[in-house]
Amino acid sequence: MGRRLVIVLGPTAVGKTDWSIGLAQKYDSPVISCDSRQIYREMNIGTAVPSASQLAAVEHFFIRSHSVAELYTAGRYEMEALALMSRLFDEGHETLVMAGGSGFYIDAVCKGLDDFPPADQELRAQLTRRLREEGVESLRLDLKRLDPESYASIDIANGQRVVRALEVCLMTGRKFSSFKTSPMKKRDFEIEKIGLVRPRYVLYDRINRRVLQMIDDGLEDEVRSLLPYRDLPALQTVGYREMFAYIDGKVSLDRAVELIQRNTRHYAKRQMTWWRRDSDIRWMEL
Repeated sequence: MGRRLVIVLGPTAVGKTDWSIGLAQKYDSPVISCDSRQIYREMNIGTAVPSASQLAAVEHFFIRSHSVAELYTAGRYEMEALALMSRLFDEGHETLVMAGGSGFYIDAVCKGLDDFPPADQELRAQLTRRLREEGVESLRLDLKRLDPESYASIDIANGQRVVRALEVCLMTGRKFSSFKTSPMKKRDFEIEKIGLVRPRYVLYDRINRRVLQMIDDGLEDEVRSLLPYRDLPALQTVGYREMFAYIDGKVSLDRAVELIQRNTRHYAKRQMTWWRRDSDIRWMEL
């Protein structure tokens, strides 16, 4: 059998962690995480990192491996993940298991990314501050004016995506969409994608209960410890934005919890929208 990468994907809270661990044990593989937030060591509770027992069951990579203060991109993940997989394949693994819900990172591994210019940190910080203070709608209008093609094609509900597209437009004077011209890169291993789904009411109940557990586990204290980093792209994510609003006195704790639950459900819906365009995924209902 040739080299093979099995990717376990699906919406947040569907149960990817336990399922991927069982699969990894079957193939004597580690689990290569493909989650754009669990990679940060300072973000644990709000990102639902695997528990100590889950991490002990099989070796995991890209869990709490980088600092939130570092700039980390899907392009960097592509390079680091491919280098890791090459080493693991050379060590004798025939099948490797990857698990995560970050569609952009999964695409980076499977197809490669276009040759975008490196980030302008000062400009990104300014746009991220605008995102926090003015909301995503203001940035969306700028993107629609500068690059209507990107406005029509990217997930404009995702503030970080809008910030990146607008940053490239302002930094280069070119449309963000004009960089999307590279052909799909060839990989020297077979790729199998397994998508996990649950009935909507089950998934939404799991999401709601997970958020309550995060609060019980100390999410507020974790978010307070991250206040110095609040303008960084890594912190522009569900769970952290709403708790920052609570800490700022803009909403009550009960309202922040409701918003995290609602926005996490919306995020799960967007994840499914992203993957429905991929006919290579084999879906399994849990």
